[in-house]
Amino acid sequence: MTYLFCDKLLMIKRYIVSIALIAIAGPLGAVYAPIPEEELGKALVVNLGAGVLHDSNIFGAPQNERDSMVYRFAPSISYNASVTDQTFLSASYDMNMDYVENRPENDTLWTHVLSVRLAHSFNPDSVLDITEKFSIIESPESLLPGLPLNTDQSYNHNQLDASFTNKVGRRLGYEFKARSQLFAYKVDSLARQLDRDEGLLGFSMDYDVSEATQVLGEYRFQDVGYDRDGQFKNKQSHFFLGGLDYDPSETFSLSLRGGFEQRNRSGAPDDTAPRVEVTARHEYGERSYLAAGYILAIEEISNVQLYTDIQVHRFFANVQHALSGQTTGSLFYNIEPSKLLGRPGVIGDRDEVTQRLGAALTWQPRRGWTVAALIDVDVTDSDDPFRDLDRTRLGLDVRYSF
Repeated sequence: MTYLFCDKLLMIKRYIVSIALIAIAGPLGAVYAPIPEEELGKALVVNLGAGVLHDSNIFGAPQNERDSMVYRFAPSISYNASVTDQTFLSASYDMNMDYVENRPENDTLWTHVLSVRLAHSFNPDSVLDITEKFSIIESPESLLPGLPLNTDQSYNHNQLDASFTNKVGRRLGYEFKARSQLFAYKVDSLARQLDRDEGLLGFSMDYDVSEATQVLGEYRFQDVGYDRDGQFKNKQSHFFLGGLDYDPSETFSLSLRGGFEQRNRSGAPDDTAPRVEVTARHEYGERSYLAAGYILAIEEISNVQLYTDIQVHRFFANVQHALSGQTTGSLFYNIEPSKLLGRPGVIGDRDEVTQRLGAALTWQPRRGWTVAALIDVDVTDSDDPFRDLDRTRLGLDVRYSF
């Protein structure tokens, strides 16, 4: 139940930092060693977090919602160091323990996330970056829409990312990238439907038109293979994209990608659909910025017995404003008009709109301490009534870093 508003900020940060499959942190440390932007200047960082909130719909149910107080303990530890002048190593472990007061059967939920990153710069323009992340997630924040209510939707998730970027001359560059994901659900009924492997390969070439403008072309290949009944659910996609990155200053950036996806499905008709990715960010003051974007994509769906995929128009905006030297306010809004692509001979297409609103007020009374008041609202209005959702979470979070 990773539902605090900071999780959504991290999601938006991933959209803004890079629209590519895998973002590469710039060489900010000793010589060429890449360092993540959240680097705090210390090799070892320990965080202790605790929180309390009220959840109006702990199972994300379309009806007969159950509310509850939720109490959280969330420690984490991270290590960041330059192994050599050109090699950077990062490792972290995060744990969440949630006690859900009114949850039947299992009222204590545990989530563990372990990640390791190794980045090596052969020279200032040539970087190899590998990240491995393994998660054990009990009762995730967004329970699977459209499925019969199940009190245990726990799953394991493993993700391996790798990329290699290089320059050919002063203006021309290229990048290879790959991603492998594994989803394994605990309950057998869900495992039969949703256990799968997802693989993604990409190659792009870019050209620096000027110091501020870069154009590029990109090809991606995606393979989705389900453990069971793959003859009805497996699919492969070819993406052909062109794009533009515009960074006229340190305070403004714009990224555009456009093209199409050719999706080939097992047990369902193939499809050719547009693909669009647009993000922009403007920093208008210290610790203050406005970010917004739009993504049009075809994505995997939870109730695969009825639908092949979901086509999503995702509009999002996020603003963070420094109210004072110690206080920061944040506001996030996301709206997703979508179409559920019905499985032929089973059900027709259905329309759906999902909205997410979040707000946070963060106070740092002294070095190392952070106190945040948070509200998170999720609403889904779907032609499939089993996918409807109305959920509000209001809470307080306290963290200490040393």
